[in-house]
Amino acid sequence: MNTSKSETVKEHPLKPSRRSMPCLAQSQTHPQSLTKHSSFLQPNRVQPQPLSAGTSSATVDVVSERAKVMETLENNLLQLSNTEYSDPFLEIGKAKDTYTDDSEHGNYDTRTDQSLLIQSRLTRQKTEPRAKSSLKSETNAMASSGLFFKDGKKRIDYILVYKKSSPQVEKRSTFEKNLRAEGLMLEREPAVTNSDIMFVKIHCPWETLCKYAERMNIRMPFRKKCYYTDWRSKTMGSLQRNMRELKSWLPRNPMKLDKEALPDLEETDCYTAPFSRARIHHFTINNKDSFFSNSTRSRIVHHMLQRTKYEDGKSKMGINRLLNNGTYEAAFPPHEGSHKSRHPIKTHGAQNHRHLLYERWARWGMWYKYQPLDLIRRYFGEKIGLYFAWLGWYTGMLIPAALVGLFVFLYGLFTMDSSQVSKEICEANETIMCPMCERNCTLQKLNESCMYAKVTHLFDNGGTVFFAIFMAIWATVFLEFWKRRRAVLTYDWDLIDWEDEEEELRKPEPFQPFPDKLSRLMVSVSGIFFMISLVLTAVFAVVVYRLVAMEQFASFKWYFIKKYWQFATSGTGVCINFMIIMSLNVVYEKVAYLLTDLEHPRTESEWENSFALKMFLFQFVNLNSSIFYIAFFLGRFAGRPGKYNKLFNRWRLEECHPSGCLIDLCLQMGVIMVLKQMWNNFMELGYPLLQNWWSRRKMKKGGQLMEHKISLPQWEKDWNLQPMNLHGLMDEYLEMVLQFGFTTIFVAAFPLAPLLALLNNIIEIRLDAYKFVTQWRRPMPARATDIGIWYGILEGIGVLAVITNAFVIAITSDYIPRFVYAYKYGPCTDQGYRQEKCLKGYVNSSLSVFDLSELGMGYSGYCRYRDYRAPPWSSTPYEFTLQFWHVLAARLAFIIVFEHLVFGIKSFIAYLIPDMPKDLCDRMRREKYLVQEMMYEAELEHLQKERKKNGKQYHHEWP
Repeated sequence: MNTSKSETVKEHPLKPSRRSMPCLAQSQTHPQSLTKHSSFLQPNRVQPQPLSAGTSSATVDVVSERAKVMETLENNLLQLSNTEYSDPFLEIGKAKDTYTDDSEHGNYDTRTDQSLLIQSRLTRQKTEPRAKSSLKSETNAMASSGLFFKDGKKRIDYILVYKKSSPQVEKRSTFEKNLRAEGLMLEREPAVTNSDIMFVKIHCPWETLCKYAERMNIRMPFRKKCYYTDWRSKTMGSLQRNMRELKSWLPRNPMKLDKEALPDLEETDCYTAPFSRARIHHFTINNKDSFFSNSTRSRIVHHMLQRTKYEDGKSKMGINRLLNNGTYEAAFPPHEGSHKSRHPIKTHGAQNHRHLLYERWARWGMWYKYQPLDLIRRYFGEKIGLYFAWLGWYTGMLIPAALVGLFVFLYGLFTMDSSQVSKEICEANETIMCPMCERNCTLQKLNESCMYAKVTHLFDNGGTVFFAIFMAIWATVFLEFWKRRRAVLTYDWDLIDWEDEEEELRKPEPFQPFPDKLSRLMVSVSGIFFMISLVLTAVFAVVVYRLVAMEQFASFKWYFIKKYWQFATSGTGVCINFMIIMSLNVVYEKVAYLLTDLEHPRTESEWENSFALKMFLFQFVNLNSSIFYIAFFLGRFAGRPGKYNKLFNRWRLEECHPSGCLIDLCLQMGVIMVLKQMWNNFMELGYPLLQNWWSRRKMKKGGQLMEHKISLPQWEKDWNLQPMNLHGLMDEYLEMVLQFGFTTIFVAAFPLAPLLALLNNIIEIRLDAYKFVTQWRRPMPARATDIGIWYGILEGIGVLAVITNAFVIAITSDYIPRFVYAYKYGPCTDQGYRQEKCLKGYVNSSLSVFDLSELGMGYSGYCRYRDYRAPPWSSTPYEFTLQFWHVLAARLAFIIVFEHLVFGIKSFIAYLIPDMPKDLCDRMRREKYLVQEMMYEAELEHLQKERKKNGKQYHHEWP
């Protein structure tokens, strides 16, 4: 091994695993380190095996012997930990100031998988010494939990499931033979509940773990060391200590998870580096069995499964293809035991990480608590951890948006009775409105729409423009601060240096000729446009339904429906549209999957991004096309009395209610948003619950399982759970991104959307947590540095929201017509201010006059309709008036001014907020120097030990 400085630094780009500047503590062999980081000292746990580990087939003699050995080892360690130990590095740390920092998130790479489960047990150990019988009973429990091979020593890292009746015997045999050749150990075990099911348990030995950890550049805890800090770090450390003392006098934040409830949320004091077998002496290895966490072991095995051949040929490899052709039924890493316990977690601690996550995260009683992101990341991987981090951040940012939206709604509620427009409509008992349909509609008085006018004022009031601007700025702040939050998380989780080269390839040969790629892309784009045209066709069908139903409801026998035929038409149209939306979503998913496979993406992330973009386009158009129709087209091309425009020269086009079209838009958004969230929640939790219940019922009904006699091993319990969605987190992100669109794009028409989204997300977080922990098999712990293409989609929605809200305020609402009337035609003309009294006479000004005798329906006199047209007795009857052109010009001017103003504010805010916190940048720059110093000294110490071992003289310098 070449030990030159330059090569050493080049091959080992080290970084601290936490965002604090660590004081690297004593070396790995010191008893103080064992006391702090090892789980051998836990009074109620047996080590080195995991807490929830064991197999049902282990013999009593083996378990008893292991219990004696572990008891002796533990007593020795306890005695060793109580002895005084002199450490030069520790003395340096005491003599000099070092930089320390606290955080809400811990990093557990240097700790055993069981160290997180310590809950004040070292304190209880002094007063409650454990009996031998308790140790033996826990050892037996560990041996019967089903996470080890039959020998009770080899940990199960992955499970393969196949049917004995499957004809793919040769492929399976070749595949498993190649797995053994790669260094994996396999053990078969038949299922308890189904004689045709066979489980293949996979264990990855230490040598194989080290080999593939080096190939995959997995970062592991590096050697510890103390170092000095500069004056700035000392000052900041002192300031932070003072702040902590001040906070200790304040009431505790009830949303935080205290360390007693969720132990070991502390900073670790170690660097991490890509694992290297040649320099294995540099890494902190307290215990080989727990050096690689369970999620890391599963990820290594999954990497091997994806690259092992089952036949000759480039494409004849990978577990995914074997799952598709029926060779195997399932492949998954096992859960770490049950999520429930007979004993309270406060007194007996957590059985395993799954139990801990359930008690401190997935239970509904924890809805108001922060999420334990580091535990989520440790158990499910960085990719799922980032999703829950983003979801929690989005939910927290919805709080100010929901409060402001609620304030705008309450403002409309309190001013509803004092609104001048509502008063004039409710008091217009002599104003006759023109018929709104051809045959069955009767003449109505304007005051009959009093309730519609008041409800419209709830959403269309003076706070609408302010709220639209606020939400545009809110979207920018949300995305910019998420980038900062993501930077901190990727630094905390050792993802800064993770690159796409480490990703999983979907094709054995990643190169694709450009003509072939272009042709496939053109076919995919054509398919996207075809599906979007199908959506528009469905919307057109709903529009035709509304035109036909309008006449039918107007002549309905029931008086209530006949009186409120417009509400009945809109309500039934919304429900039909929702059923079409949910039906087409099933078709879109299959088409998007087919088109994405046709493109042949190179990596898994490219495939996910392409598939996510297609699904978003399909569902966004499917969900919002009818809303766009109501917002911008409903009533715009209906014509006027006596000259209405008709579809196919048969059905008269629908026009707005006398109070405007905004109430229809609110109804459409509210119904679709609420129904879709209810449906999604049912499909996410209710459907898996029903499936798991039906599976257990079939086993009981068939006499296959007697729960009081037979206990299923963990791998079979996991097999009976539902697998994670085929597309991973795509459905979860898609649901939230579409909701983000609802809360921003048409928020000017529905200010309660952020509040509904907040309430839904509070439920969504715990619902997803419960689903991941209890209802789904454990997904493969994957890595990711960001939320993928979804961030770009969110930015696009933010831009679209500004444009859409500008058009909603200018065209859909009556804000601009009221504004023009108040300043140009009302009683306060040219007075420079606007109040409710300035709108006196607005309703009469916004209604035009029509001669009923021209209808030929036996009516006489005049009726009113919404438009700015000249009366029938003028020289140019029914032509647009000057007020119409003033309103049109004001609308166009408002759109231009609003967009430029809001986009300018958004750009300025984005410029002011850096993508990465300054202290994090400073920390990373300082680490470049610290890493080099650490690497030099670590290599020098190793060489000095080698020379001393060989009896050679050495000096405190490089040889």
